[in-house]
Amino acid sequence: MNRLSPEEFRRSEKVPIVVVLDRVRSLYNVGSVMRTADAMALEAVYLCEITATPPHPEIHKTALGAEDTVSWKYFQHTIDAVKELKGRGYEIWSVEQCEGSTLLQNIEYKVNTKEKIAIILGNEVKGVQQEVVNASDGCMEIPQFGTKHSMNVSVTAGMVIWHLCCKQVVDKC
Repeated sequence: MNRLSPEEFRRSEKVPIVVVLDRVRSLYNVGSVMRTADAMALEAVYLCEITATPPHPEIHKTALGAEDTVSWKYFQHTIDAVKELKGRGYEIWSVEQCEGSTLLQNIEYKVNTKEKIAIILGNEVKGVQQEVVNASDGCMEIPQFGTKHSMNVSVTAGMVIWHLCCKQVVDKC
């Protein structure tokens, strides 16, 4: 299957994408996002405010070990994570439905140019904090057509990460 060992993964080149989880309550969602970050070889996952951190059995249940391979960092305040990332040259995008948001399919990310991007995913009920949205370079949203205009945060993460990575990294997509 051509899989890297955990040690090889830690040493491998990463896609310059950081996922920021803003007050995500479900430990299963945290684990799922970490597993997706491992699958797509992302740089890191930032866990903020009430978002739980490893080690934890519920995170492990969905991460299946990715909590040990993916770099992660905890921030007491999400806005501090945003400030750090901006200081390191990251473009910051909140994944949120808001006035002036850009549809996901219109996001142009060029991973091959080493452009650095951070995506912020919010609380399962309240979304991304307004202060964090205001500090972002933009908002992206996934078009939805049913009666529910929200999706599970780990599903949203998977869709956004796949879109950003596969347009440039995997020619098969």
